[in-house]
Amino acid sequence: MSWGTELWDQFDNLEKHTQWGIDVLEKYIKFVKERTEIELSYAKQLRNLSKKYQPKKNSKEEEEYRYTSTRAFLATLNEMNDYAGQHEVISENMTSLITGELTRYVQELKQERKSHFHDGRKAQQHIETCWKQLEASKRRFERDCKEADRAQQYFEKMDADINVTKADVEKARQQAQLRHQMAEDSKAEYSSTLQKFNSEQHDHYYTHIPNIFQKIQEMEERRIVKIGESMKTFAEVDRQVIPIIGKCLDEITKAAESIDHKNDSQLVIEAFKSGFEPPGDIDFEDFTQPMKRTVSESSLSNSRGEGKSEPKFGGKSKGKLWPFIKKNKLMSLLTSPHQPPPPPPASASPSAVPNGPQSPKQQKEPLSHRFNEFMTSKPKIHCFRSLKRGGAGPEDFSNLPPEQRRKKLQQKVDELNKDIQKEMDQRDALTKMKDVYIKNPQMGDAASVDHRLAELGQNIEKLRLEVQKFEGWLAEVEGRLPMRTEQPRRQSGLYEAQNTSAVNSCAQDRESSPDGSYTEEQSQETEMKVPATDFDDEFDDEEPLPTIGTCKALYTFEGQNEGTISVAEGEMLYVIEEDKGDGWTRIRRNEDEEGYVPTSYVEVYLDKNAKDVYKSLQKISE
Repeated sequence: MSWGTELWDQFDNLEKHTQWGIDVLEKYIKFVKERTEIELSYAKQLRNLSKKYQPKKNSKEEEEYRYTSTRAFLATLNEMNDYAGQHEVISENMTSLITGELTRYVQELKQERKSHFHDGRKAQQHIETCWKQLEASKRRFERDCKEADRAQQYFEKMDADINVTKADVEKARQQAQLRHQMAEDSKAEYSSTLQKFNSEQHDHYYTHIPNIFQKIQEMEERRIVKIGESMKTFAEVDRQVIPIIGKCLDEITKAAESIDHKNDSQLVIEAFKSGFEPPGDIDFEDFTQPMKRTVSESSLSNSRGEGKSEPKFGGKSKGKLWPFIKKNKLMSLLTSPHQPPPPPPASASPSAVPNGPQSPKQQKEPLSHRFNEFMTSKPKIHCFRSLKRGGAGPEDFSNLPPEQRRKKLQQKVDELNKDIQKEMDQRDALTKMKDVYIKNPQMGDAASVDHRLAELGQNIEKLRLEVQKFEGWLAEVEGRLPMRTEQPRRQSGLYEAQNTSAVNSCAQDRESSPDGSYTEEQSQETEMKVPATDFDDEFDDEEPLPTIGTCKALYTFEGQNEGTISVAEGEMLYVIEEDKGDGWTRIRRNEDEEGYVPTSYVEVYLDKNAKDVYKSLQKISE
């Protein structure tokens, strides 16, 4: 089956068919290109998706990935990233093995097709030229034969006419012979041309055209084979990455199977366990005793004696109710009041100014005296400033519940021990280097490493002191965990909601009376019972906040809420902290009295230099 023999007369159709074949090949190349673009886009979207859900560094999300379920999700994200990489491999392989290869082949195919059809047109033009020569020879032979026949008839006519001279007859005879000779020559030429044309035509249709069409057929068959091979490669490229994609999916399945709900539950316990024991039973409080009294002097005196013992009776429950109504007094003293400041009065000297929720007036000198002692301690101010400015907690993690504090301290000790080990490894390496330098002075100066060795020694000593400090705190916490026999402290979920700063490590809590209200005297007594060493060991040598200006009271303000201070109209005071946007300004009357007043109640005169110094100190403390 050959195109040369079967399709010898279909030159134009073959030309159209081969052009169609090239168009099909180019269409397939375009299809593969679009497939590679889809693969790249899909891979990019998968990578973006994986990156979007990756935990951000130094964020709370990193802590969440200690659970097996979230670790499995992280493994899924990583595998999806590898999965996306395989789609990129598909795109790259299709581009190099199919698109690039077929593009080059199409260019070669076009050149080859052009050459073959050029040869076919050339052969066709040649046979057409031979046919034209044959037709011209044939027409000339026909014309000469007709001329010779007419000349012969004219000669016979002249020869039969008796009136024609002999010379005229002879001339006619010669003319007839000449025409006859010319016809013979045309006949011979026509015969020769015909033989030549037949030979050329035979070669054209049985040799030249079949050879050209055979080459075109081979070219078209190669194109068909090439596109088939490309389709196989198309499938192979996908098949090659299937094992790796299968491994990615297997890893995702393995990660899913590694999820341990029991382990995650235990991690929740470790993360949020406070170390406190649940509260005990609440004692019954009998309020019917006053009803049994009689209106007599003896009973009246007895009732007074009983009345004195009532606080002791109620005091049994005060320590047990504090987790549910806990509010740290020092917190309210050292931070601006939570309610918005009252508006300035309409008159210049109002007799009474609304000041939000009123607190019972109590004698605050003991608490203020204790507050001043706290203010003179360095870590205390740092602790409160961190609380107010959103800084980090105290170094000993005293703002955390016992169990969480123990874990943090243990983690810190482990980190410091690792740092010590690194420093010791460096010191050992430098010591060996120094020994080598001593034995081989040409390799280096042994004295050049002494300075570095001294630095490492100092660093190790500092780290060891840090380890001792944190180990001391750790031993203290482990001794305070609920393994002791004393009455455990009551604690609840409000611990974290109300104690997110280091203040709880520095001050005692208020306790509640039987009727649910706070007793100022009780809380003051509790605070004064705290040994001074509990604060002196932890906080020391902090100067009070510097003054940044002065202010004049425009109105009288009765500071009845905790953390505020009363001022009289026209009184001059020192400003130690300007308004932070909450409507309160912190002022100081003397070394023992300071607090917050509404900014609209005072006229502030800030000292620029003092303000700059204050801001610098704030940045350093933060």
